Amino acid sequence: MFCNIIHIRKRGIRFTHGQFDAIITGKSAINPGSSGMRGPDEYPANLVEFIDWFPSDEACLEYLEAVRWPNGFRCPRCGTEQFWPVGRKALKECARCHHQTSATAGTIFDGTRKSLRLWFLTMWLVTAEKNGISAMGLQRELGFSRYETAWTWLHKLRRAMVRPGRDRLSGLVEIDETYVGGNAEGPRGRGSEKKCIVVVAAEEKPEGIGRIRLRRIPDASGRSLLPFVQDVVEAGSTIRTDGWTGYNRLEKLGYNHDVVNLSRSEELANELLPHVHRVASLLKRWLLGTHQGTIGGKHLDYYLDEFTFRFNRRKSRERGKLFHRLVQQSVQVDPVSWAHIASAL
Repeated sequence: MFCNIIHIRKRGIRFTHGQFDAIITGKSAINPGSSGMRGPDEYPANLVEFIDWFPSDEACLEYLEAVRWPNGFRCPRCGTEQFWPVGRKALKECARCHHQTSATAGTIFDGTRKSLRLWFLTMWLVTAEKNGISAMGLQRELGFSRYETAWTWLHKLRRAMVRPGRDRLSGLVEIDETYVGGNAEGPRGRGSEKKCIVVVAAEEKPEGIGRIRLRRIPDASGRSLLPFVQDVVEAGSTIRTDGWTGYNRLEKLGYNHDVVNLSRSEELANELLPHVHRVASLLKRWLLGTHQGTIGGKHLDYYLDEFTFRFNRRKSRERGKLFHRLVQQSVQVDPVSWAHIASAL
């Protein structure tokens, strides 16, 4: 049909007749819900499906848009649903306030120079492998010329593994500290130059260990332990700890405090606080096996987030669902630069 497409050079926008009419009427010519995208809750079940679903950057972008805007596009500035495609398909301009955005803007993918398909493949490798993948392994698998690229990407994804506003633990929760890194433990209240103190919280469920939370803390004083408890455990829950004085004010903060005496032996500790000791053991084994244990300082926080993400989804038999969850959380996390991540060294 002659002149089916009207070209408007202003701002480089290309409109159909329907889109041009919408400019006059003020109605959107683009309905995100009718674009034929895959649903926001769909995901590939295996590697064969993954390859079939995401053969190009365009396919990855469509999936990312469906996940970020499951109910259709909404301007992040004014909330309007109408938009115009600007230049290339990735950029959208709000029909009301003219704010320009995309599915990658303001996410961990913001400003990336690499293929979006490479990002998707990285997320698949991270979630499909039971114990994850190291930066060196990712560099080798994807052919990155620089180790720093693989290292930075993995750290960005680890940041995304912590869901904003996630639910707090509840019911009966065991809490204890453990040491990670180094060769020798320091005094409990002071820490050690070579070791990091990690506080572990684990729900007790009839079937065993429920959800967990981990955090690196500067010392084992109440000033460090109690804010962690308040952040990750619902008030009114029962918290089981040893007799360390750092937990003395738990009842005043609205928790039921069950104190067990672990002064006799390490064997008794494993019996009376079995869940946190099991989690601590698995954490150290994972750090040693996947990452050779060479992790310390502020970067340990990223690895604790990854371990928590994996542990809390350990019973999932669908690798694709883990991939989907990581994509969902990746569009909810603000972008961060390599310099910011490296500054923690």
